[in-house]
Amino acid sequence: MDFSLTEDQKMLRAAVREFAEKELEPIAARTDEEARFPADAIRKAAEIGLMGTGYPEKYGGSGGGAIEQAIVFEELARVCAATSVILIVTNELAAYPIFEFGTEEQKIKFLAPVLKGEKIGAFGLTEAGAGSDVAAMSTTAVKKGNGYVLNGNKIFISNGAEAEIIVVFATLNKAQGYRGVTAFIVEKATPGYSVGKHEKKLGIRGSSTTELIFDNCFVPEENRLGPEGKGFRIALETIDCSRIGIAAQALGIAQASLDKALAYAKERQQFGQAIVNFQAIQWMLADMATYVDASRLLTYRAAYLKAHHQPFIKEASMAKVFAAETASMVATKALQIFGGYGFTKDFPVERYFRDARITEIYEGTSEMQRMTIARQMIRGE
Repeated sequence: MDFSLTEDQKMLRAAVREFAEKELEPIAARTDEEARFPADAIRKAAEIGLMGTGYPEKYGGSGGGAIEQAIVFEELARVCAATSVILIVTNELAAYPIFEFGTEEQKIKFLAPVLKGEKIGAFGLTEAGAGSDVAAMSTTAVKKGNGYVLNGNKIFISNGAEAEIIVVFATLNKAQGYRGVTAFIVEKATPGYSVGKHEKKLGIRGSSTTELIFDNCFVPEENRLGPEGKGFRIALETIDCSRIGIAAQALGIAQASLDKALAYAKERQQFGQAIVNFQAIQWMLADMATYVDASRLLTYRAAYLKAHHQPFIKEASMAKVFAAETASMVATKALQIFGGYGFTKDFPVERYFRDARITEIYEGTSEMQRMTIARQMIRGE
């Protein structure tokens, strides 16, 4: 059983780590403090091909697959979790459904600019009354002439302020439940589309989270993604894949928390010695390291299965719930090791503490992950 990365994957990890430490670390605190979208860093990430990781060069991608995506997302999150999720949303939530379900014309027109980093992507699914319950959505699509008219609001949309290409879900017939849900590609300049409320968040503050408003927004038929009534399947399959990305993000936050806590414990002196010599600190560090390693194995197992076209839904949910809860636990212990200093903005662990919490909520809450795992077990899958 070989758990090692290939030489190419090791080179990718080293390159992304160097990029993150050079380009993101100097601005990470300011990005968080000012809730500023790191536009220059995203542009530079696109220039070295990070936006297109996991997709064919034919459509502007840089090759690789799910394992390479996990490497990129983890390494970015070790330094700036907000930048990591900007890429996850663009690379997976926006790009994947177009790549997997789009026509050749849609891939050329919409997918290529996203993978090249020329346009930011978003995923318009969540509504005030339809979070985990996708079938309860109220955004409507009405057939009109050679297209559809969309009306409704989406909330908590990551990249909402900057996105130029948005995969949006609306129902053609609410009475049909999930069978009425259909997917569309909406461009930012489309009349009737606008960005509403900008959320003020606890963490991941460099990534915008907004309301999207559709007010008699006309979308041409060639922008429908997949057949009518197949939007529910498109949404679920996309989220199944992106859960691996969020697991990798959570893993990166956890690893950063552990790294900073260990380094600090070696330097901090109390009672005439470094606090790393105290058993209480050692046991915390040991637990942190064990959970981080377990998260890594779960995350990369799920990525391996996806990359090799094997069933991975249960494993993705396992990775996501475990890595997310690990990130929160490890960040909490890191803050404890830092003591009072950890509660200040002089050190990054308070940012890790805040950033970690959302990983237990978005892309399916921890409770929803456990439901998915249980269902897969009961079905014998």
